[in-house]
Amino acid sequence: MRHPSPVPARLPQLRYARISLLTHTEDEWRLRSRDAAKELWKCAVLEHVRGFIAAAPREPLLFHCVAGKDRTGLIAALLLALADATPQAIARDYSVSAENLREGYLRRYADHGRDRILDALRCPEEGAYNMLEFLERAGGVRTYLAQIGVSAEEIARLRARLRD
Repeated sequence: MRHPSPVPARLPQLRYARISLLTHTEDEWRLRSRDAAKELWKCAVLEHVRGFIAAAPREPLLFHCVAGKDRTGLIAALLLALADATPQAIARDYSVSAENLREGYLRRYADHGRDRILDALRCPEEGAYNMLEFLERAGGVRTYLAQIGVSAEEIARLRARLRD
């Protein structure tokens, strides 16, 4: 399989897994990428929390997506909530994504218009707070993860990995 990242070739000592968080195949992604309802796909992200991150060996783990704020932001916020990070820390972590991505995106997409790029990179803290409020209404992060099919054992493994 051809990797979109130079990491596997440059760091062969790392175990690299390329997992689409939204589709099972590249063809399916191409078909769905035209669909404006992509926000509805985010529930598929959690399948991979259960299937890969929870089962990963106890070693450093990097997960990312194209921008690192939507799918990755959701996973990071859920993991931080599971690790009992404060809501303020979770919201701040999410909001710095815009700052961290800003210069690179302005260079990479210079022909798309500065305002359009900056708007696409918005990561307001209130977005994270909204997600955390949703989790609270669902009974908390552990209850939510259980409701979507993550087993108690997988939740415990994730939490131990984050806390120990």
